[in-house]
Amino acid sequence: MCSWCCCSLLNRILVITFMVILTCGVVVGNIVTVTVFLRSRQFRTPQGYLKVSLALADMMVGLLVVPFSVYTEITLMMSGTLPVWYQGYSATGGGRPWQPCNLIGVVFAGCTFVSISTIFFLTVERSVAILKPLHKDSVITRRRTFLLIFLSWVTGFLLATAPLLFSDRFVLEYNECSRMCNYAFVPKASRQSSWNILLLFPAFDFIILGSTLAINVLSFSSIRRYSKKRKVLTEVENFAGSLRPSFSDIKAAKTIAILTLIFTASFSPVAAFVVGNVIGYRWCNFSFFAFWILASNSCCNVIIYSVRDRRFRKGLHQLFHKTLHAFPGKN
Repeated sequence: MCSWCCCSLLNRILVITFMVILTCGVVVGNIVTVTVFLRSRQFRTPQGYLKVSLALADMMVGLLVVPFSVYTEITLMMSGTLPVWYQGYSATGGGRPWQPCNLIGVVFAGCTFVSISTIFFLTVERSVAILKPLHKDSVITRRRTFLLIFLSWVTGFLLATAPLLFSDRFVLEYNECSRMCNYAFVPKASRQSSWNILLLFPAFDFIILGSTLAINVLSFSSIRRYSKKRKVLTEVENFAGSLRPSFSDIKAAKTIAILTLIFTASFSPVAAFVVGNVIGYRWCNFSFFAFWILASNSCCNVIIYSVRDRRFRKGLHQLFHKTLHAFPGKN
């Protein structure tokens, strides 16, 4: 199977260059994000901790998933021979070498689930701040936030390993089309009896994303009603300050809505590919674009925060300002 990304030496070099740049962008961007959120007291809130969890999931993609693809592609390009483990995953039996994709594939799928659930929790947190501002501090507490983060990670990785734990018809292997570790049917396994397990992934993801979008609609409907009332009243003071959402809450809700839309757009091609793969389509070139669009989403959040969040920009300025002063130039 020959796809555009591996048919020539030039294409392989371009693909590897893209992967290396993406690795640097994901790792550096999310390290900066975590540093800004943790070192600034104003970000030590339930929303800030959820964003740190989201950044850590993205960082794992940059530290493990993408570098493994870089290593594999460079190995294939330089040696011209397949790695020892490339063709021999455990499902074929016979004492084959351990398949690294059993780790890398689970990390990518698990981090994707963590990202989806964290975006959902961020949306719920903002909706409470918008719809019930008086109850925000009592409903969204740090303890509950940490519990939700823990459940998000545990559930995400349990879902990622479910096809391997509860069925003997699936394996994780390095796919020559997507250039990533993907779930695959064991040779000679019956697709008709296995399709429902893989389809649980896009079904679960779109249920969560659909619920997130619905909650965003409710929040923005409330914001719109508040804006209309504010225009009608001649004196803004007629609103009790504690009964209306603050400007920062409204702006944060819009930022999280943008995160949701971008992630949904990034994940949709993968969901389409999974459905097509279960049916029996190969879609080689499409699979490469689908999975790497999703991987590229891991470096988007720091850009969104930098554009949308004034406090985050201030934290970035303070971080780099102190870093520069830590290395003073020679007099």
